Amino acid sequence: MAEKKIYLPEAEMPRQWYNVLPDIPGGMPPPLDPETKQPMGPEKLSAIFPMSLLEQEMSTAPWIDIPQEILEVYALWRPSPLIRATAFERALGTKAKIYFKYEGVSPVGSHKPNTAVAQAYYNKQAGITRIATETGAGQWGSAMAFATQKLGMQCKVYMVRVSFDQKPYRKAMMHTYGAEIVASPSQDTQYGRSVLARDPHTTGSLGIAISEAIEDAVTHDNTNYALGSVLNHVLLHQTVVGLEAKKQLALAGDYPDVIVGCCGGGSNFAGIATPFLRDKLDGKKIRFLGVEPASCPTLTKGKLAYDFGDTAGMTPLMAMHTLGHDYIPPGIHAGGLRYHGMAPIISALTREKIIEPIAVHQLECFQAGVLFARSEGIIPAPESTHAILGAVMEATRDKNAPVTILFNLSGHGHLDLASYEQYFAGELQNYEYPAEAIAESLSHLPKV
Repeated sequence: MAEKKIYLPEAEMPRQWYNVLPDIPGGMPPPLDPETKQPMGPEKLSAIFPMSLLEQEMSTAPWIDIPQEILEVYALWRPSPLIRATAFERALGTKAKIYFKYEGVSPVGSHKPNTAVAQAYYNKQAGITRIATETGAGQWGSAMAFATQKLGMQCKVYMVRVSFDQKPYRKAMMHTYGAEIVASPSQDTQYGRSVLARDPHTTGSLGIAISEAIEDAVTHDNTNYALGSVLNHVLLHQTVVGLEAKKQLALAGDYPDVIVGCCGGGSNFAGIATPFLRDKLDGKKIRFLGVEPASCPTLTKGKLAYDFGDTAGMTPLMAMHTLGHDYIPPGIHAGGLRYHGMAPIISALTREKIIEPIAVHQLECFQAGVLFARSEGIIPAPESTHAILGAVMEATRDKNAPVTILFNLSGHGHLDLASYEQYFAGELQNYEYPAEAIAESLSHLPKV
């Protein structure tokens, strides 16, 4: 019987992160100072980020060494397994080979600790003792709570209100790791209080939670801000996923024809896909499929423009696909995909037509996730069901085509079972954001 799970020994864990920036055709527009509209240097950002991370954010070095202290924490769960989804293939009746990189084996059940551990480490090296951050579905907040606990730091998490109410066990996980959690918008920041004054019943958004966490960081001397996606250094840290997958596929004597990932802010998709970019640029026939929710269609219906990463306008202006920084997405259960913007790296690769974006509805995603669970045994996070549906679409386009598919199963759904209950009860609905509402949000983009 062929090996179903492909493992790497710890000695084969990547010792460097891959920096995609110098390999992006057409380059990357720089972040802009919102006051002057001129390229922003690291000086202003040093109020909330350590200089070591800002250097990574702007680095043109193709490879960046991973410190030994980070590798030691990674070794709690890395390298993660690459698994051939043979039962899923049979359930689909396809001749396609489907592999998935399983990031649900991390302590918090997702890919997020790959960057949380790194960010906590570099902040501690800079003398920071407390991290303020936001979270949507709670996977990023859980990851930062875990990372700060491992490194003896404090953590304050602003959790988007709709997820705060939907996902109580994510809060329990963060509390277990010692973090403080509040629903966002909150009474703990000036910006949170102003949002609640305008709309006391708001469901919140990642943009609002980011604004609150940044305000927290700039008003406490011992505190820096940490972001779970979007920024270049975050995507850099996630490349351990694709670098491992590449080695594992080589051990299996295989190579992907298409790589699939879900897209919210862009980190897990970049982590699995960008380590294969050089092969594509060198002429290898490989496709990259980014799957986003139709209710938050950043890549497929957003505009490539300069916009704020948060709602209050406290961040630099970033060149990214955006629905507008004051866009409030509906409360779909894939909370980690409810973000108004897309990582500048993913946006640039989409601009170059290297990434193919598609938008899908949540009912079809849950249907694919349930089929996956019933065949492979793993209940996927709602976010990850988007990647699974993308893999299904590729595998069934021509069931007789011997295509090889790789997707990133970015997390398990053990703490998202309430959403599965609602799916089986027929209480979930598809939601496509109205074009006129997107146009209204985009009309508020900053003038650059």
